Amino acid sequence: MIFGGLSGGSSTVSDMDTPGASPVTVKDAPLDALPQVLVDPPWEQAARLPSPAKPKEPEPVLVPGLEPPAGLTIAWKPGEREEWAAITSYGHFDGDWAAIIEEYREPGAGYPPTKAGLLVQGPEELVRPLVAAWRPEYTSSYFWHSLRPIVARFELEAHAPLIHCVDLDPAGCIKALLPFLDAEVAVRMADWHFRLKSTHEIALTWLERHGLAAVPFLVPDALGKRRPARRKALAALWVVAGRHGRDAVADAARVHGDEAAEAVAEALRRERPVLDVAKKPAEGPPKAPKVPWADRARLPRLVLRDGGRVVPVKQARNVVSFMALSGTDPHEALEEVRELCTPASLAAFSRGVFEAWRRAGQPSRFGWVLTQLAWFGDDETVRLLTPIIRAWPGEARHAKAEQGLDVLAAIGTDVALIHLNGIARKVRYTGLRFYARSMIREAAEARGLTPEQLADRLVPDFELDAEGGMTLDYGPRSFRVGFDEQLKPYVVDDTGKLRKALPKPGVKDDPELAPAAYQRFSTLKKDVRANAADQIARLEAAMVTGRRWTPDDFRAFFLDHPLMWHIARRLIWTADDRPFRIAEDRTFAGVDDDAFALPDTAEIGIAHPLHLGDAVKAWSDVLADYEILQPFLQLGRQIHTLTEGERAGDRLGRFEGVTVPTGRVLGLTRHGWERGTPQDGGVEGWISVPAGGERWVVIDLDPGIAVGAVEVFPEQNLRSVLISPNATSYRSPREGTPTFGELEPVAASELIAQLTDLTRN
Repeated sequence: MIFGGLSGGSSTVSDMDTPGASPVTVKDAPLDALPQVLVDPPWEQAARLPSPAKPKEPEPVLVPGLEPPAGLTIAWKPGEREEWAAITSYGHFDGDWAAIIEEYREPGAGYPPTKAGLLVQGPEELVRPLVAAWRPEYTSSYFWHSLRPIVARFELEAHAPLIHCVDLDPAGCIKALLPFLDAEVAVRMADWHFRLKSTHEIALTWLERHGLAAVPFLVPDALGKRRPARRKALAALWVVAGRHGRDAVADAARVHGDEAAEAVAEALRRERPVLDVAKKPAEGPPKAPKVPWADRARLPRLVLRDGGRVVPVKQARNVVSFMALSGTDPHEALEEVRELCTPASLAAFSRGVFEAWRRAGQPSRFGWVLTQLAWFGDDETVRLLTPIIRAWPGEARHAKAEQGLDVLAAIGTDVALIHLNGIARKVRYTGLRFYARSMIREAAEARGLTPEQLADRLVPDFELDAEGGMTLDYGPRSFRVGFDEQLKPYVVDDTGKLRKALPKPGVKDDPELAPAAYQRFSTLKKDVRANAADQIARLEAAMVTGRRWTPDDFRAFFLDHPLMWHIARRLIWTADDRPFRIAEDRTFAGVDDDAFALPDTAEIGIAHPLHLGDAVKAWSDVLADYEILQPFLQLGRQIHTLTEGERAGDRLGRFEGVTVPTGRVLGLTRHGWERGTPQDGGVEGWISVPAGGERWVVIDLDPGIAVGAVEVFPEQNLRSVLISPNATSYRSPREGTPTFGELEPVAASELIAQLTDLTRN
């Protein structure tokens, strides 16, 4: 393994805690300074030991030739069938039912959830004959949600299609089988409980739900000759015995005869089978894992906290092996490494392993590579990983992207949460964005905050001074950093001259101060660039949604914050609906530049021009006089209103039937619109935005957006623009129909502004 391109002895490394420091030569640490587990790892010890004898498995208890009972039953919990029947089914059907049903008889025709919706919504006398023969060619995620109202409506007749669906996708469909009890279901539940992590918990729920009634269906396999089926059935019987007792299980087995009952009792007196999903690692020292791409890698050296020497190459190779042997928690040897090495060198080593894995093509069987980033990563790890996470879904690596978000959450620093929040707010892949949002919600709830309140607290100060700037010392000269209305940094030299960029250190500059200051500015630009657009968009959204702050929070997060101050002083604020601005000296002023007193109990928000009324021009004149540019369109924002007819209806006809570029439709996502769920052929047929309460505004698109290939359909016709009780273009009559008049005036104005921009010539 090539660590730093050396085979041991000494290395040339940089002091990773000091930006701009010169490389120094350090020596390998002696072996007696390292943990014994790195010097003599378990796999080397194992090579010196004889192989242990394999224990002999006891003879099984067999009663061959038993058959499970015939028949099929369905057992509902109180109110469960009514609950399943009330689930909103997928799809909206207009026209002649006979023609619709004939169309959906065609093999492969229709998206499976839509066909499922047809079986729920169609006239019973027409769709009941279709149920037993329905066999979807594929299923979608969480398909059990679409299956449950079918089960509630048709009960036993839904059994055959359900068995077909769960065989296609156990994890996606298993929940719909919970009420059913027969031999087919029992055998599958025993298998899924024993073998699959994705279905284990639901199968366990089924076993606990049906209890002793399931025993007769499990006994033939539990006492049969086939070892795999026997182990699965016995494990299932153990679950029932854990709730009802072993004697009760033996009595329930007596339907197969006394011999079978006694055999079950004997089997339950033996050791409980170890589930495949919970198998423990084999006893004894593990084998050294094979990590071929790391063997060829050029990795950073691990630096010892004590004395600054480095871990020798062979022992560093063992660190990678222990990473590979770890589970969800780091191997105990890695905890010793954490205590031994400097955090900076360990984080760099961790990133080096990750980068070597990426250069090898990101092979999927090395899932521990991402996990180890969570254990040893730092803020630089976050900066490296975030753009990769954003790109992964487009490379068909959505699961890897979600695992990457788990890494950011586990690192848990403010920088990590800032980047996680950025993905939650803006990334082109809906699933990834939703997953990031759920993690931000969890992080906020853990602190007793809303996601927006957490976002306020996550804005870093970037080590700016109280004036909101930074002085960079080059020794004989210095530079002052400030920020414009878009939070772009600018540089002023010590003569007061504005410079296009910070100059590189010269021969006359201090050899230590200047490189450190230059590196500090480079990092500042990178970090602020990653945050600026999100902070501006966040405040614009706060204006639109009418968010409010207490005076204490307003001072902490805006007035006294060294970065956010640059945005806050360029906006018009309101305190209990009275407008004011922040003056250059951080005092408050009204529109006539008179002093403004901020009440201690005021609710402070960002003024929307709709609420400022005729005062918009006066405030615009004030900002013009002071040559203040706004970070986003506030005072210059257009105001729009709904017509009386639009307020009373659920459609915005003035925007319907218009054809616009697909790229312009995708631009709506900047304003919080969400692309629809892919339908047949991977086409997204609508785009929607939350409109407050249980309301969404939905644009039905024709031909729709092709996932991963938006250029296939370069234009979209806006077939309808409607307000809906759900975030799809399909509406069930049971959900009711909201009207546009239910929107707040600001929300209506912003919606019309977005649609006007979308349909402009």
